[in-house]
Amino acid sequence: MRVLLVNMPWSPIDLPSLALGILKRSVDERVPDTTCEVLHANLEFTDWITHRTEFTGQDYEYYALSSYFLGCGDWVFSSALYGDPEWRDEEFTRVMTPKLRTSRMRMTRELHRVVPEFVDEIARAIVAAEPDVVGFTSTFQQNTAALAAARHVKELAPHIVTVMGGANCDSEQGAAVHRNFRFVDHVVRGEGESAFPALLTALRDGSDDLTGIPGLCHRAPDGSSVANPMATSPLPPAAILPPDYSGYFERLAASVARNWVEPKLVVEGARGCWWGEKHHCTFCGLNGSFMQFRSKSPETFYEEIMDLAERHRVLDMYVVDNILDMKYLSTVLPRIIDSGHDLRMHIEIKANMRRAQLQVLADAGLIYVQPGIESLNSRVLDLMDKGVSGCQNVRMLRDAAETGLSVSWNYLHGFPGETDDDYAPVIRQIPALEHLDPPVDLSARIAIERFSPYFNEPQLGFTGLRAEEHYRFTYDLPEEELYDLAYVFEAPARGIGEDTAERLNAALALWKKRHVDARLTHTDLGDRIVLVSRRRGFAWRTRELTDPFEIAAFRLLDQPHTVAALHRKAPDRASEPRTEQDVRALLDGWVADGIVFTDAGQYVHIAPSAVNQDLLRLDFMRHTHRVREDGAPEDGTPEPGDRPRTRDEEPVLS
Repeated sequence: MRVLLVNMPWSPIDLPSLALGILKRSVDERVPDTTCEVLHANLEFTDWITHRTEFTGQDYEYYALSSYFLGCGDWVFSSALYGDPEWRDEEFTRVMTPKLRTSRMRMTRELHRVVPEFVDEIARAIVAAEPDVVGFTSTFQQNTAALAAARHVKELAPHIVTVMGGANCDSEQGAAVHRNFRFVDHVVRGEGESAFPALLTALRDGSDDLTGIPGLCHRAPDGSSVANPMATSPLPPAAILPPDYSGYFERLAASVARNWVEPKLVVEGARGCWWGEKHHCTFCGLNGSFMQFRSKSPETFYEEIMDLAERHRVLDMYVVDNILDMKYLSTVLPRIIDSGHDLRMHIEIKANMRRAQLQVLADAGLIYVQPGIESLNSRVLDLMDKGVSGCQNVRMLRDAAETGLSVSWNYLHGFPGETDDDYAPVIRQIPALEHLDPPVDLSARIAIERFSPYFNEPQLGFTGLRAEEHYRFTYDLPEEELYDLAYVFEAPARGIGEDTAERLNAALALWKKRHVDARLTHTDLGDRIVLVSRRRGFAWRTRELTDPFEIAAFRLLDQPHTVAALHRKAPDRASEPRTEQDVRALLDGWVADGIVFTDAGQYVHIAPSAVNQDLLRLDFMRHTHRVREDGAPEDGTPEPGDRPRTRDEEPVLS
């Protein structure tokens, strides 16, 4: 049996597909007498389109990631899915003109017209490879491209078995795909390492009984869609195989994309979320199938990292875990530090990690962290069920700057129950934070994601949900089918009004603009503390703290404190000891001078220790910080995040 796994646009071109890499290995190891290859059709498309249009790496990133909540990438390939180069062009233009720049609108419509030719060519190449089974991954804005290719393959060679899977095929979404697109023979829902090999084994052996494969969608003898019950428990970590990335780096080296990106390895240590098991963040739709946290043994994870780095001679790595397994701090990471490999890694963490823990991350090469900050106000964070305070989030930004970590984070708004008063104090204090990493984008109203508490529990504030508008001009499906197919939903606006959102975004835009030149540091010399500032909103440049009480108070404010706690803890040897009112007045003065941040009655200082922060800063986010002169992102409506969070990169036929 010959199996071909296909990674269509808009899969990121700087990353091999983790899930296809895992599935390739699972087929090779678990299905005898079967060959399995991966077709990197995203790279094929890159070379194809650059010969026909003025297409760049920034354009690819836009359709792959930045426009996710606008749906531009999926609409581009809807023309190929429905065999019409003008598919709903008028509707798209009418709805999206206020949201896109003229040049972006022009390119999107041009791509929409020409991609049917590419899909036809890639389908012919797939058929020419003579596979028995072709599997398409679908994650983020891959859905219409994958569906279009599957349709063309089935039309050219009806005997080839077509299979789809991935994050866009989880649970109800996968069942909707199977019901509505008859050219897809099977859909794998959930983790695919066992389900996909089981399907292949049944197909190879000629078995018609597929009812025992959890989550699988298949067709009954009368052609109707049958969706097997989803698995009742997640795969144990020992069953999660390392990926096989054979061919990706060689194909990238022959592509024009090699001039656009630095390739990265994708590694996986854990699935699920240990925080989400206890407190599912209200807006988070990650881990649709299973929230249960499970992680590979430290020995296994370390060996996988080292093996991939040595095999592919690549040191940049993207760790797809939704949250760091804290035991790795004392097991895997020290071994990486001792290995001598100069790794550069990205990982998601929780924002309440302490400085010493962050230093371990930095020393191990985990220099790009995503701590899920989302707000700097404790009351709004409580509405999210984040389990951190505003001051803890600011402390994270400060300590990351001190340890050389670059922080990727989003500022979100639109939570039921939030008020303008929750945002006003933060907006006032943003000029003091300009030396710390700003959010990747301007603040965006939250999207309602499938699998999130806001989606599943209407009592939290969102009712009358319907699929986002872009699904309606992308697919030719009735509303009830779009509801099952969609991942993102529109709902009445909640929380703050547009006036407050505009004030917040004006402050964030200045933060992003001024960050490169801003500075605030402190040096503790024992008998005095020297502060150095270079921020537009503050006239002072140097400040010395020499009063013993002030020195003690500043040191205590390394961690968030209330006025009462600070008054109780700070030694005061003055002849007339300070009262709580005196301490409050001191702190209010420090807030006014941009030395301290305050929220919910707590205070924390915001001056990293002077360790050459200017030299530690990375440029990796510079392209995401570009804004037009009017303060808006270059490509229209700001979206929450530098990239959609990797809800997929669990290996469901992806």
